[in-house]
Amino acid sequence: VQLQASGGGLVQAGDSLRLSCAASGRTFRRYAMGWFRQAPGKEREFVAAISWSGDSTYYADSVKGRSTISRDDANNTVNLQMYSLKPEDTAVYYCAATRDYGLGPWGVGEYDFWGQGTQVTVSS
Repeated sequence: VQLQASGGGLVQAGDSLRLSCAASGRTFRRYAMGWFRQAPGKEREFVAAISWSGDSTYYADSVKGRSTISRDDANNTVNLQMYSLKPEDTAVYYCAATRDYGLGPWGVGEYDFWGQGTQVTVSS
């Protein structure tokens, strides 16, 4: 599976942004999908994830209530809608795919494929 993240940009605090991740391959629906982010000088951290069936979603406390993850298996995409953005949301955002069918959320090491990242910058 190859992943291509897009949708990042420069926004102001309080704005909304939708990140998208396009996946290649016909087995997309077999993968649980996740979003991570990495700010300069910090480790990559979990943001949100969705199970392969779409029935279960998971969010980091830092974005819970301000983000919605969804998947569109017909178009091989997973989206992350972010609301009320804060300067601390500034980071490179990565999408990832895992074949783990257990309960999420899954850690960085449990993902099999990663996209290249898209920069999100939130100005105050």
